[in-house]
Amino acid sequence: MMKAHEREAYTAFKEKFFDWLLAYEDHDHFSKTMLSLFLLLKQELMIKEVTLFLFDPFEKTFYPEVTTKEDLLACDVLPNAEFQTADPRQRIHIHENEQCMIAQLLLQQSEEFSGVLQFVYDNGQRPSQVFLEQIVTDFSRLFSKMKKIARGLSEEKRYERLHHFTAKIHASMKIEDVLEEIIDTLQEVYPSFTYYLFLSDDHPYHERLPIKTLMFEQADENMAAMQAFLTGKIQLEDSIALQRSILYAPIKGAQGVYGVIEIIASHIMEFPKSEINFISLLANTAGSALENAKLYEQSRRLVADLQLINETMHRLNANLRLQDALEFMVSQIKRSFGAEEIGFFMFDREKKRLLPGSTPFFQSRQAKKYIEFVSKRIRTERDMVFLGDAKVDASPSAPIYRSLMAVPMVQNGMLKGMAIVLHREPYHFTFEMFKLLQSLIHHSTLAFANAMLREELENLVITDYLTKLYSRHYLDEQLQKSMEVDAFGTFILIDIDNFKSINDTYGHQTGDDIIVQVANIIKQNIREHDIGARWGGEELAIYLPKVPLTTGVAIANRLAAKVRQETNPPVTVSCGVSYWKKNRREEATELFKRADEALYMAKRSGKNCVFVKDYQHQYKA
Repeated sequence: MMKAHEREAYTAFKEKFFDWLLAYEDHDHFSKTMLSLFLLLKQELMIKEVTLFLFDPFEKTFYPEVTTKEDLLACDVLPNAEFQTADPRQRIHIHENEQCMIAQLLLQQSEEFSGVLQFVYDNGQRPSQVFLEQIVTDFSRLFSKMKKIARGLSEEKRYERLHHFTAKIHASMKIEDVLEEIIDTLQEVYPSFTYYLFLSDDHPYHERLPIKTLMFEQADENMAAMQAFLTGKIQLEDSIALQRSILYAPIKGAQGVYGVIEIIASHIMEFPKSEINFISLLANTAGSALENAKLYEQSRRLVADLQLINETMHRLNANLRLQDALEFMVSQIKRSFGAEEIGFFMFDREKKRLLPGSTPFFQSRQAKKYIEFVSKRIRTERDMVFLGDAKVDASPSAPIYRSLMAVPMVQNGMLKGMAIVLHREPYHFTFEMFKLLQSLIHHSTLAFANAMLREELENLVITDYLTKLYSRHYLDEQLQKSMEVDAFGTFILIDIDNFKSINDTYGHQTGDDIIVQVANIIKQNIREHDIGARWGGEELAIYLPKVPLTTGVAIANRLAAKVRQETNPPVTVSCGVSYWKKNRREEATELFKRADEALYMAKRSGKNCVFVKDYQHQYKA
């Protein structure tokens, strides 16, 4: 029978417990609630220390979950693991020593084990068996109810947090924000767990995010994560040896799975079903938001790509010179893709012609291996090349380019050339970059072909068909421009001697060949910006801008000597030289007239010589 003073103390405790229960607010934290309750119990029932022990299934031992004591007492006795399997009728175990008396109470409600409640009394105190039985009965029911209340309130708060999470991530269109909010929410709801995000390596993420790369070639190392990603279903991985349970929740949207959340719970045998349902709901919500963010990012990227293509085509179709068009395209690719080397090539039978505007690397010997490698792939497979880690056997002294993109240049179904884009770092280019490059080259190939055709037509207009020297019309234009901006210049008129007899003796085909030979000698002996032209018939001309008369005469004599030595059949030429200065106002026709008069005198003087006609005199040079 319960002692009178025990009944009075217990009644007083219940009254104060009722007041405490009405005033206490933080019921969703079970441990904090129990500690507050135990402090009240300790005070009212004159107990030295109160401790609640829970069972660790991994260690097969009890551990203190809530206690009022600050230090480990000398009289502490841990509950025996056999409490788990002991006869529920043996609910009270008493231990006594010289310092204190310990009562260990097995708490169990509806065959559900709750834990062991331990009371420590000063030596000499001994509560009655009936009193302890009443506490066991009451606290078993109380703990069961408090756990349900705490679980319900905690779940309510979790779903409030989930609602906040849903509203926040759907308001953001940034992938980074969605991923950060997933981690922040999990850490708030389950602060003792560890989290990682398994994501594919196709997007740069912030360093603070706990991200693991989802790699298919290493599927054996993360089998459960890969299974969650491929099946779209939660996977569990329990390890008694490592004393932990791991849950893999797929981040799933309507169109696919975008990653996997890994949740590591230490000292838990298995996840409760209610927690799995909540995590699944959070992961699906995150998947929907992540999908929207990816679609939004994709649409923005597509708009940016279309703007880039539109801007590029607008510039390329503005009648740019081929080199200017290619230099613009190279700058666009460098800016958009972060490329290091870009080369454009046109195919002419088996030859590959590097187009002007390509980066200098492709003019080097080190580039040959890359050009041959890509050319072979494109010519044989007629397809694009996209390599994240290219294995090209380049020269040891050459820079190794690991990332490689190459796109064929096709017009009217015919392979016209190729574009190669390189970067030193492996996996630098994304597949989206590759698709954009493909689109850029596809749209620009016609513009490049038109620019090349336009320049070929221009060359035909300003170039003599037979000699490939400039036409007389072009020489007239350039000489007139020179007389407007330069200070002086020299003009040489050249005539092949006895040309009629060459035609009569060898035939007109040989006569044409002689003209071509003389034209080639002229091209070999003048500067790039000097102008060699066919004047008409067997007459050729040279204009030397900013070249004084003495130098011009030396060039004419050198040409005459070269013609004598290098033509076959051998011929000679006669030259007439004139010049102009800025301080004398005259037209190009007067310069031509003086050179023609000098040439006439060279012919009359026996040919194979050079005559000069200045403003006042005419003489043999």
